[in-house]
Amino acid sequence: MSGKKTSVRVEILGESYVLRTEAAPEHTKAVAEHLDRSIRLILSGGSVIETNRAAILAALQITSELFQAREANGALVGAMQGLSADVRRLLPPGKRT
Repeated sequence: MSGKKTSVRVEILGESYVLRTEAAPEHTKAVAEHLDRSIRLILSGGSVIETNRAAILAALQITSELFQAREANGALVGAMQGLSADVRRLLPPGKRT
């Protein structure tokens, strides 16, 4: 991130928002589109009709996805560290650092 904030206009559920962010505009728009799709999916299910409740349920779903991705990333990092240690033992002593 550059530290410089830019304004990005996004649309969620037909409402326009201007967000000031350091993230790339494409990233910000993609995030807003993901949120919009998630809320609309919940609303299309028919069991929730209030948009604020749908937004909270979408936030919970997206947060669950984030936690699962973090867990998978941690497992991957652990596996890579284990492989790195295995390979390090096979290297000549002068190359192990």
